[in-house]
Amino acid sequence: MTATQDEQRKESDMKNLALQKRELELNQRKQDFPALQQLIHGKPLVYLDSAASSQKPQVVLDALARYYSESHANVHRGVHTLSERATLAYEKTREHVRQFINAAQVQEIIFVSGATEAINVVARSYGDQFFQQEDEILLSMMEHHSNIVPWQQLCERTGARLRVIPLTAQGEIDQSAYPQLLTSRTKLLAITHASNVLGTINPIKEMTALAHAKNIPVLVDGAQAFGHLLLDVRDLDCDFYVLSSHKAYGPTGVGVLYGKKALLDKMPPYKGGGGMIETVSFDKTTYASLPYKFEAGTPNIADVVGFQATLEYLHEVGIGNIYEHEQNVLAYALEKLSVIPGLDLLGNAAHRLGVISFELENIHPHDLGTILDQEGIAIRVGHHCAMPLMEHLGVPATARASIGLYNTRADIDALVEGIHRAKRFFK
Repeated sequence: MTATQDEQRKESDMKNLALQKRELELNQRKQDFPALQQLIHGKPLVYLDSAASSQKPQVVLDALARYYSESHANVHRGVHTLSERATLAYEKTREHVRQFINAAQVQEIIFVSGATEAINVVARSYGDQFFQQEDEILLSMMEHHSNIVPWQQLCERTGARLRVIPLTAQGEIDQSAYPQLLTSRTKLLAITHASNVLGTINPIKEMTALAHAKNIPVLVDGAQAFGHLLLDVRDLDCDFYVLSSHKAYGPTGVGVLYGKKALLDKMPPYKGGGGMIETVSFDKTTYASLPYKFEAGTPNIADVVGFQATLEYLHEVGIGNIYEHEQNVLAYALEKLSVIPGLDLLGNAAHRLGVISFELENIHPHDLGTILDQEGIAIRVGHHCAMPLMEHLGVPATARASIGLYNTRADIDALVEGIHRAKRFFK
């Protein structure tokens, strides 16, 4: 062996050791999540439903308890100590979000109840103002209902219409068809960053660039991508980006609407009430500046504060490490599931997250889900709020296993064994 080959071997060994160390560290992260330490029907819980809602680490639960125990008061305008504490923590989360997604300024970060509300804000506030009859909204075939229904409602109000980008046989957006659908009538592209059924990661940056070349704004539904992919909204150059806390190890009831300030400034408030005003008289009301004009009423303070602990946890673990770990578990899962007789995997995108939808011959997904639950294994079954995609795929429902940072190869082994038990039971 030459000196160069010896050096290359040593370098390869060091990389493998580093990978093994990171894998071990991520495997141990399951201990951070109290819910994952319990037994379900006498079996250790195997949680493979993070795409619907993820479990929460202890640091997030502690942050929620600490807020309610020590700092609860309404935010903004209060001069007493508790209100000042709550306001500081609430606004600190906004800055954490800004940094996490690399927004230009905190005024571009709007707190909402989740990605669904964020899309509704844009549909109502932006859409009602700027859309008219015969305008077109471009979606893809893989969208979640939350990124379909608000636009349908907008069409009913304005006379605009939806157009749909088709998919390839691999479950990817047809990039040859997409540019042809960008016309002078297109007034918005609303696209998911990653499919909640197929796991497909869409080329958002490239698709946005094509849309912007025709002055078409872009909204990205990041509900499935946040917590799994490194996000940089300025690099993506999207005009709006929406996300939910609860799918990325944070509290429920909290989400974010990111919007470019120039667009948000033009949009009227979505809801009226306290907190979003500058002055009120019976003759006229003037509205607060960004971001507050979109945050009417008492916000979900505790869960926003808990969301800050989530972001700190994700930063500590490292999004790059999470992505690498989940890709390793995904590759193992696809290898093990693909050889099960009668199991049909849906989608085969080149770039995908750890979301695996499948059918099992002669076993209804709901029956499979019930049997797996008896083994302590939690998966999602049904149409996954993507009925148009289900119709396109020719299936009424699927079983779906989704991977989080706390999942391991042992969880996949348990899933595979559970599927074999279900096959034996129905045989």
